[in-house]
Amino acid sequence: MLITANNTNRKSWLNVDKGSDFPIQNIPFGVFLTRDDIITIGTRIGDYAIDLGAMHQLGYFNEIPLTDDIFLQDSLNDFIADGRKTWRLVRNRIAEVFDTTNGELRDNAVHKDKIIFRMEEVEMQLPVEIGDYTDFYASKEHATNVGTLFRGADNALMPNWLHVPIGYHGRSSSIVPSGTPIRRPLGQSRPAEGESTPGFGPSKLLDFELEMAFITTDANKMGKRIKIEEAEEYIFGIVLFNDWSARDIQAWEYQPLGPFLGKNFASTISPWIVTLDALEPFRVTNPSQEPTPLPYLQLEGKNSFDINLQVGIKPKGSKETIVANSNFKYMYWTMAQQLAHHTVNGCNVRAGDMMGSGTISGPTPDSYGSMLELTWRGANPIKMDDGTERKFINDKDTVIMRAYSENEEVRIGFGECVGKIKPTKE
Repeated sequence: MLITANNTNRKSWLNVDKGSDFPIQNIPFGVFLTRDDIITIGTRIGDYAIDLGAMHQLGYFNEIPLTDDIFLQDSLNDFIADGRKTWRLVRNRIAEVFDTTNGELRDNAVHKDKIIFRMEEVEMQLPVEIGDYTDFYASKEHATNVGTLFRGADNALMPNWLHVPIGYHGRSSSIVPSGTPIRRPLGQSRPAEGESTPGFGPSKLLDFELEMAFITTDANKMGKRIKIEEAEEYIFGIVLFNDWSARDIQAWEYQPLGPFLGKNFASTISPWIVTLDALEPFRVTNPSQEPTPLPYLQLEGKNSFDINLQVGIKPKGSKETIVANSNFKYMYWTMAQQLAHHTVNGCNVRAGDMMGSGTISGPTPDSYGSMLELTWRGANPIKMDDGTERKFINDKDTVIMRAYSENEEVRIGFGECVGKIKPTKE
């Protein structure tokens, strides 16, 4: 099926500012509360939120086999479960309706009032009910940096890292949409030198982790694996993801079972899910993998995406300082490899499950995806524009992440992923 929604010659009759993350070629999916306090599934063009529930009720999707309530829900799970054919039909139809040459909705003032909202009139929600969340550790640069910091350069990568996409199962209940304040966590930390009793208190080494995460559809029955050449058929789209980390809590607890309280207190996602279809023009070849992965992880072609990433820190009352610029294309293990590996043992994956990439770091110091790396464990503090310094994240700091793909014809963005740190509540 042709992805007509991606036609770069298409213009919308809605005003879209130059450089917007959300041209008519994007058509992401999300969930929002309208000005009438009604929750609905929608999309976005420019600075306009579009109520797909109202569009469906008013007959704009009559040619597509959809259930009556598919967009009248508080999550995208059922829509995602319908599969890629439905996603493409809906995106193509939205692009058609909002094309500058189409007066079907453009010239109907009554319908427009029910369907179209300014972004400031809506409140974005978590787009999916996340049943299960897995976090990978798939950036070679990040894994090498962290390994060097804690084990030395000669033992930076563990023996299994180049053979298997490393991951762990995280906590889905504390994943929140962009704009939700994040409370600094309490926890245990390593005993001070000469002491035997662990420390306890607010985390002193609170960090961001620059990640992206993909959302799956119903993929396989328990006991059946997903073949790597089919994996992308089960990936609905991608969000920008800040997997907050309390480094001091994690350092004390992670052996022998891995991350726990140092990670599960909060994770922030951008509210619009950008489909893989929208990102098709930005496919790139992933980094060379040596040694060659086992056959079930081998896939030729362009299996990664050129997505620019940026992180800024904004202290209270001051302007933002950009601290990192990276790119999703640096990922060593691709999304297809992650999903194929996740299910090779027969683990079943469901609609709305989320899988984080792990921290995305590039090859240069300014492209590292965490404060742990950017400051090299605090040894090289970052100078902020207001004159203060940061080794890690302070209370009342706001961390702002951005992501977008761009070529000469189109820009496809994710908007912002924002979280402000609130002091610990004892």
